[in-house]
Amino acid sequence: MAEKVRNIVVEELMRTPVEMQQVELVERKGIGHPDSIADGLAEAVSRALSREYVKRYGIILHHNTDQVEVVGGRAYPQFGGGEVIKPIYILLSGRAVEMIDREFFPVHEVAIKAARDYLRKAVRHLNLENHVVIDSRIGQGSVDLVGVFNKAKENPIPLANDTSFGVGYAPLSETERIVYETEKLLNSDEFKKKWPAVGEDIKVMGLRKGDEIDLTIAAAIVDSEVQTPDDYMAVKEAIHNAAWEIVEAHTERPTKVYVNTADDPKKDIYYITVTGTSAEAGDDGSVGRGNRVNGLIAPNRHMSMEAAAGKNPVSHVGKIYNLLSMLIANDIAEQVEGVEEVYVRILSQIGKPIDEPLVASVQVIPKKGHNLETIQKPAYEIADAWLADITKIQKMILEDKLSVF
Repeated sequence: MAEKVRNIVVEELMRTPVEMQQVELVERKGIGHPDSIADGLAEAVSRALSREYVKRYGIILHHNTDQVEVVGGRAYPQFGGGEVIKPIYILLSGRAVEMIDREFFPVHEVAIKAARDYLRKAVRHLNLENHVVIDSRIGQGSVDLVGVFNKAKENPIPLANDTSFGVGYAPLSETERIVYETEKLLNSDEFKKKWPAVGEDIKVMGLRKGDEIDLTIAAAIVDSEVQTPDDYMAVKEAIHNAAWEIVEAHTERPTKVYVNTADDPKKDIYYITVTGTSAEAGDDGSVGRGNRVNGLIAPNRHMSMEAAAGKNPVSHVGKIYNLLSMLIANDIAEQVEGVEEVYVRILSQIGKPIDEPLVASVQVIPKKGHNLETIQKPAYEIADAWLADITKIQKMILEDKLSVF
């Protein structure tokens, strides 16, 4: 069987590298941000359905659970512990196969259990009995399993279910790395053990202006873990110090770190919450409004607006191609000498095999003293190898080796 010749284009990109631009903006919404909660729930439900389909039928059946809405509740936080008086409402929506050869598959039960399990881990102070209502309205479908298996035999490489594109880039800039690592540290198990008052709703915003970096952190503090304003200020200082550890590890640029800048002690205004997420107090969340698949929102970079979380990992290119683009870009940046920056864009065509995109565009900014000629061949080969092994993405998703937000 002849090897596939894929439409991969490697070209030089004529633009100013991000590190040389005067202004760079980078944002990361932490795991407890309402938008991240929506993404996390959508993805947790998709993975749970996928695993249960495989367990029962040996194959992932069609589903998309990328429609999740987090509707903010109402709370009265206070030092020493307040209360949630109106629970957060979570709507799970989308589509999933429920009838398989006249056999019932428990879509809602699997989805709600996955959502509860996810929330239990993601937002530690959220009381699942009193603080949240989870409602599954996932639309239903039916399938002839024999027909699905026959189709899979005919097309071992899934066919794209949409005409869509994915985008990835590498490497991360200093500011991007600082923003990403700061949130990951503040929401790490190790940090939470030392400072349990720090909630999961943490947003980190980075601004680099010339050679100076401003890092602004908004971190919800759990009221039951702080008895007084002095306790609160001690937690703020701990957040500031932890962020400084990340800054010092990744840059020599002069940097300022700000934490909860809306606080006004003279007016008794502090960012305290009952649960550790602003979703308790009217902040809503939706799938796709948060981080891209590399965990960042970076307007200086090429980005796709596609919501990857919750889309099926078999044929939905809106998910697969964004992850694939990121992986290809990372490998090119790490393995090919002379690459300053690399951007990857992959476009599907509905109904065509996902390993044969309409185009895979690899755009490279060479480092000073290097040229495109020495980069083209290895960059092409990396992109081609990943496309040839594209079904590996599905396996990596189900093994929790890839995050989509």
